[in-house]
Amino acid sequence: MDRTDKAWQEEQKRVEYVADQIEKRIRRLESEVTVVREDVVGMRRDFWDEVTVNFSEADDVGETSTSLRQQSQVLSDRERSHLHASAALGKMKRLKQSPYFGRIDFAEEGGEEEAIYLGIASLLEEGDEEFLVYDWRAPISNLYYDGVPGPASYMTPSGQIEGTMSLKRQFVIHGRVIKLMFDTGVTIGDEMLQQVLSRSSDAQMKSIVATIQKEQNRIIRNDHSRMLIVQGAAGSGKTSAALQRVAYLLYKHRERLNADQMILFSPNPMFNSYVSTVLPELGEENMQQTTFQEYLEHRLGREFQLEDPFVQIEYVLTGTEDEDYKHRISGIRYKSSSLYLDAVNRYKQWLEKKGMKFRPIRFQGQTVVDAEEIARKFYDYDPAITLANRCELLKEWLLKELAAFGKSQLDAPWVEEQIQLLDAEDYQRAYQRMRRKQRGAGTSFNDYEDEKEILGRMVVSDRLKPLRRWVKTLRFVDVTTLYTQLFDHPEIAAELGLEDLPEDWREIGRQTVDKIRAGEMFYEDITPFLYLKELVLGFHSNTDIRHVIIDEAQDYSPFQLFFLKRLFPRARMTALGDLNQAIYAHASVLQQSATLTDLYGTAESELIVLKQSYRSTREIVEFTKRMIAGGEEIVPFNREGEKPLVRVLQNREDMDREIQRDLLSLRADGYETIAVICKTAEQSEQVHEMLAQALPAKLIKKTTLSFEKGIHIIPAYLAKGVEFDAVLIYDGSNRNYTKEAERKLFYTACTRAMHLLHVYSAGEPSRFITESDPSAYIQA
Repeated sequence: MDRTDKAWQEEQKRVEYVADQIEKRIRRLESEVTVVREDVVGMRRDFWDEVTVNFSEADDVGETSTSLRQQSQVLSDRERSHLHASAALGKMKRLKQSPYFGRIDFAEEGGEEEAIYLGIASLLEEGDEEFLVYDWRAPISNLYYDGVPGPASYMTPSGQIEGTMSLKRQFVIHGRVIKLMFDTGVTIGDEMLQQVLSRSSDAQMKSIVATIQKEQNRIIRNDHSRMLIVQGAAGSGKTSAALQRVAYLLYKHRERLNADQMILFSPNPMFNSYVSTVLPELGEENMQQTTFQEYLEHRLGREFQLEDPFVQIEYVLTGTEDEDYKHRISGIRYKSSSLYLDAVNRYKQWLEKKGMKFRPIRFQGQTVVDAEEIARKFYDYDPAITLANRCELLKEWLLKELAAFGKSQLDAPWVEEQIQLLDAEDYQRAYQRMRRKQRGAGTSFNDYEDEKEILGRMVVSDRLKPLRRWVKTLRFVDVTTLYTQLFDHPEIAAELGLEDLPEDWREIGRQTVDKIRAGEMFYEDITPFLYLKELVLGFHSNTDIRHVIIDEAQDYSPFQLFFLKRLFPRARMTALGDLNQAIYAHASVLQQSATLTDLYGTAESELIVLKQSYRSTREIVEFTKRMIAGGEEIVPFNREGEKPLVRVLQNREDMDREIQRDLLSLRADGYETIAVICKTAEQSEQVHEMLAQALPAKLIKKTTLSFEKGIHIIPAYLAKGVEFDAVLIYDGSNRNYTKEAERKLFYTACTRAMHLLHVYSAGEPSRFITESDPSAYIQA
């Protein structure tokens, strides 16, 4: 619309009026926050002055307790007031930056037409019940994302509302000024998306509420699926939609759902930083964020040196000369599969009848209960009792055996020796026990005999305390041997009826057992080991979490997803991924969609496929989509740019010089985030060393915690989930990227580019490029 247009002028007046109302609200809230904060500070400082403290009589103690509760309640109320006022102030300040982004005119059947303005938070007219701005998550706001002018309806908690939408208008507002305004039809207009997508990449992901597309809105407002699977092309907005989904659910279910009951599993620690501002930008608290590896370290990191997925993929990419390489790859694929999950479940059933392994209970070199006796006791229990419950019964029996053993040691020479070594503090403890014993018995006692008995009991109890703790934590169950005997004894696999074992099962077993006996564990073994441990000892489950979001779900195996479902039994799950970015050696869970739907049942599962790619220019998408099977279904957004450039150099030295020259040029041209993407971490370190003398480049490692603007040197597998203004692929030659297993890694690296993509090749370019349409890129 033209800025002289009457509609534009009327809308500009309204923006100024709403901005005035927001500024008034901000001034009032700032004053309220200041007053309440001073009250809270004063109450904390003078807390004890306001409390009546008297412990001389029982009645006075009660009065003191009441006074404490009353003062604590007053302080708690003021603190809540401060929290609510601060949150409201934060929302108003965000609204001040851009009061709203959309308008729909809607007339309910039999009612008058109303103009509905949408923003990131609601705003009521001062002293009135009329909405100046509706929250984008309100039921009526769904018309903006899914509706078209004409007959329209939206769903509310009380039922469906029918009516007519006559207008759908979009705005770009900065402060008090409309920068862009246009009316649109079916979808959110390309003009606004063009403006958003043409900007430089930020150090953190931004909210997309103003540009949510219809298919993304299906993800956000899906409130019925227990398992929501989102398969989306690179740059299709999967993660953005999932985060808006969190904000929507927190808004819709605010009476019974909070951010602490939702958890996001990210691909790496840096990604957590990248997405950390989205929810606060929408006025919501951040949910819990972690990585699956961090959870595994929490559970098993004290027992073993755990391999992580990045070390595993480095081996897959660089370990081809290792004589055991093919056995390792075979093991990765099998141990991550549903077949192995079935094998572990069969093994658990086998253990119910025989084969359990225990550690003997030993004290100072003396066997208290040997392993064979523990095993006999275990299998004497009713076979109908689960493994975990039998282990609990064993624990109680062993504690009694320890208590009896402790009594038998009271007259042992070592006890007498320890009594002689006790210090004054130990004697004081014994004296206090004697006093308690005297009060309980109500009779006199022989000081020497009682003292010796109590000191002896104290010495034995203290010495046995670590052993009792060891028993209470079920350490007498030898889970490590239980896991390795599955590989150590081929006859067990035969008894279990495992017919789909890899041909090199013995070699896989040897690798596995050697690794575990060295106190280490392959990444592909960690989840199965933990699952077996929980089958035997009892499951650790978290019933507080109500929603789990798994980003880059294609990197998870069927075994891992099943384990997460067991870990969060009351939670709904949203799994986001792109099968074309499944770069790990194991089968992706997205390749077996039946596995995902089986987790919660077909009736409670839904698959949404996103085919439109928004991140990259049309030219970059047309280039990358030719690299992968089914790429023809990816639809690029209509944003024009330069064709990808493939630079063919004679050798590495020429390639390094060319990259340095181009990086300097790109910085001068204003590109704020630039990535030099390498194949491996080792290659990234070499490139960083080469560039660091001439340019301020940051090396991204698996331990990097924050994403910042600037030049990044990064392995391809760590770049997933983030985006850059310009991407330079280091050594995209056929020598470096030629194996079919590397195709998706190369595709992933190229799809990180928003505006510009250069591929540098020392020698002949990768076949993933040359097998493509030569008109899709420029070769120089």
